[in-house]
Amino acid sequence: MSTESQAVTMKKIHIEPIPIHKPKVQDLLVEVADEASLRAIFDKYATHTVLNQKAIKSEDFIQKYLGLLSEKDSNEKTLKILANLADLNKDGYITFDEFKIFEELLCSPDVLFKTAFQLFDIRGVGLISFTDFKEIISHTTLNQLIPFDFESNFVNNLFGQDRQRQINYQEFSQIIHDFHEEHAMQAFNKFDIQKKGYILPSNFKTILLQMKSNLLSPYVRENLDALITRSTDQNTITYPHFVAFIYLLNNMELIKKIYLTIADEHPNREVSKGQFLKEAQQFSQVTPYEINILFSLIRSFRDDDKITLKDLEKIAPLEEKRMPYRVSAKLAEETQIFQNRNIGIQMLESGYRFFLGSIAGAIGAFAVYPIDLVKTRMQNQRSKSYVGEVMYRNSWDCFKKVIRHEGVLGLYKGLTVQLIGVAPEKAIKLTVNDFVRDKFMQYTGELPLYAEIIAGGMAGGCQVIFTNPMEIVKIRMQVAGEIQSQARSERTLKIVKELGFVGLYKGVRACLLRDIPFSMIYFPSYSHMKKTLSDENGHNSPMSLFYAGLIAGVPAAGLCTPADVIKTRIQVRERQGQTQYKGVIDAMFKIYKEEGPRAFWKGTGARVFRSSPQFGVTLLSYELLQRMFWVDFGGRKPEGSQIDITKDLKTNITSLNPEHIGGFKLATVTFAGIENKFGLCFPRFNKVQ
Repeated sequence: MSTESQAVTMKKIHIEPIPIHKPKVQDLLVEVADEASLRAIFDKYATHTVLNQKAIKSEDFIQKYLGLLSEKDSNEKTLKILANLADLNKDGYITFDEFKIFEELLCSPDVLFKTAFQLFDIRGVGLISFTDFKEIISHTTLNQLIPFDFESNFVNNLFGQDRQRQINYQEFSQIIHDFHEEHAMQAFNKFDIQKKGYILPSNFKTILLQMKSNLLSPYVRENLDALITRSTDQNTITYPHFVAFIYLLNNMELIKKIYLTIADEHPNREVSKGQFLKEAQQFSQVTPYEINILFSLIRSFRDDDKITLKDLEKIAPLEEKRMPYRVSAKLAEETQIFQNRNIGIQMLESGYRFFLGSIAGAIGAFAVYPIDLVKTRMQNQRSKSYVGEVMYRNSWDCFKKVIRHEGVLGLYKGLTVQLIGVAPEKAIKLTVNDFVRDKFMQYTGELPLYAEIIAGGMAGGCQVIFTNPMEIVKIRMQVAGEIQSQARSERTLKIVKELGFVGLYKGVRACLLRDIPFSMIYFPSYSHMKKTLSDENGHNSPMSLFYAGLIAGVPAAGLCTPADVIKTRIQVRERQGQTQYKGVIDAMFKIYKEEGPRAFWKGTGARVFRSSPQFGVTLLSYELLQRMFWVDFGGRKPEGSQIDITKDLKTNITSLNPEHIGGFKLATVTFAGIENKFGLCFPRFNKVQ
């Protein structure tokens, strides 16, 4: 080595802060943390001083902060390799600049490749030599099981026969992808001792378990012997079969994409082998041989030549659940399209939602109208105004008496005005809620709880424009049947004419007092119930949609009953001798004084039994109508209408250490991704535990 070279080697490298451009937020799964927050956490772990700077010992950074290795009996070589990632100075310590740079690295779109590159860049010079490459590969658990041939043509082509060439990041990003396949091919050649172009099934099983275990689902791993036998009609595994099987496992995400294209995003739709072969011709990466192997595997648990997404997931679980970076790109693309829509498109989308909401609202109102009538009469029943007024002992008694004295049609008094009014009422409620939710939607597809509450509250407030006139007319018609002299005299047009425009908004404050809290409770509850009741793919069946709407309606309807009672009392026509109310506050005090606190909860049962199923039917109808008559305005499809590839994302990226912020939240899943994608697994302990 020359004197000059020695000088360079011995010289202490000082790293200046690298000006890394922060990626756009839509390119990230998490935002880069602010410097002040990072500094506070760094200072907590920085227990050493290097060149008058606070620093974290690199082992402490990996073990105590990132938590990637246990602090007891961890493999020293593995610990050194991982610690070398963030230690740009290669001095065994992490300064704040290095701490910040590594956090930004974890937020970059190609973090898997960049982090893997830094594993190999042992010297921190931005280049990988043959010695660097061999040192890292030799330490992997895979190499210890099936040694890699460092004298192969692959290595010669990569570093030259004299092993003097070095590779940069761009070259590495291609080579690391090809390396794993080269290792698998070398394993085939080692087992093909007689060089006849085939190996035994037992040898193939060894290769799959040792080299492709990250691509095997639990089902495949447990039934590997039978599946290998089923995939071929011979007693040996030929080289073409070996390659097709390996490529199939590597291309399972593409296989799922082909399936979803044929199934039009419906995860339960059955697709035949013929359909699959026809569509797969559009993708040069997939061959008929691979598809033949795929269907032979699926026939191990199906009797026909058809598949669904669940069948595919049995062979290979959704990659997005383990590798969230592809999800980031999908969300980024959807978010960019969504945010760049012009006002005309947004107005068309709102009009579309309004139309479907009108139909859904009418269906829901018709389904539960008899319960609504019973609820209204129970709430209007005044127990202490004058003797003889109590007509009904309870809601069931009211229901029976209406049928006895007014007939079955008596249960539908005021239905016409309800259907006329409920269509725009529910439509504007659903449309405004969806519109405001869209505006608050984050780039990850997440919606903060406060935003859900605000959206619901605004929807509830806007609906009163239609609700109040409809409610006051409907209530007067519903109550009219209690008095025979009024039963036939009350007609919709007569009531509207008598009230006038101002009268139609009598009790509007009470209506707002009821509808705003109701929607603030209902819509967030419904959204979270949908997620809770969705299947493992995030898809909601019609029954789960109905149950979500039903359950969410219970607390919303029950807790808002007092406001509903006050509204009913204000809006109903007072009879002779009954207390008159001047407004919300006046009604509140008079009801309490004359009838006690229990009066505010009259009709709670009927209200819950009416509102819960009504909203269950309404939201079920609304969501199914959107699925049946989907129009793409560049927005997002309703939650639960398709497979949710981000369902497990939050769990995956949430670190066990609450002090992980920004990119550090992705540290654990990043290293898991490196193992899954590149097979770069290192021994974790000095001895087998």
